[in-house]
Amino acid sequence: MKYNCLIIDDEKVLADSTAEYFNLFGVNTVAVYGADDCRKFLNDNTAELILLDINLGDGSGFDLCKELRETTNIPILFISARTSDDDKIIALNIGGDDYVQKPYSLGVLLAKVKVVLKRYGQAAEYSDGYLSVNFEAKQVKVNGNAVKLTTLEFKLLAYLIENKGKVISKKELFEKVWEDKFIGDGTLNVHIRRLREAIETNPNAPKYIVTVWGDGYKFTGAGL
Repeated sequence: MKYNCLIIDDEKVLADSTAEYFNLFGVNTVAVYGADDCRKFLNDNTAELILLDINLGDGSGFDLCKELRETTNIPILFISARTSDDDKIIALNIGGDDYVQKPYSLGVLLAKVKVVLKRYGQAAEYSDGYLSVNFEAKQVKVNGNAVKLTTLEFKLLAYLIENKGKVISKKELFEKVWEDKFIGDGTLNVHIRRLREAIETNPNAPKYIVTVWGDGYKFTGAGL
């Protein structure tokens, strides 16, 4: 059976109440309570999104994420009561798409889940003959050759492509890609530069990701 969302959390009451709330609002959700339960569930079912607790009774959410990433690229949102910035960095580096802090507002979490489901439920791939991006597999190819991007670089590229032709302000990129209003321009500039180096025929004269001075950036889809 296919579900929109799979919750993996050993706090059974919280997991069940979150699943029940999501189902009330049209997000088909099921909860399991550990790493082993997750493995058994995915043997016979699929999910478009996973909410994964860092601390599981029978293992680490980080370890489970690494295991899942060997066979799937579905979005994974980490949930945790821990507040360490190191945890957030680890979560992103091993393939998590976001980090949600407990206790959380069900309404806010539902909105976040719907945004992710909408994003990944759009066109599965962008391709123009030179640049191809598979959103589900998180794979990028340039002129037929695979290009490796970090999680944040891919997230930034995907957001720009999804808004092809639209000028995206730095503020919007901070909020939608980093989900942080206080990221500095320097960080964004570095990521834009790395993307250009990865996909542009000439990073110094970009045609895919262009700067609209005073406004932001735009993905043109006209790289060749």
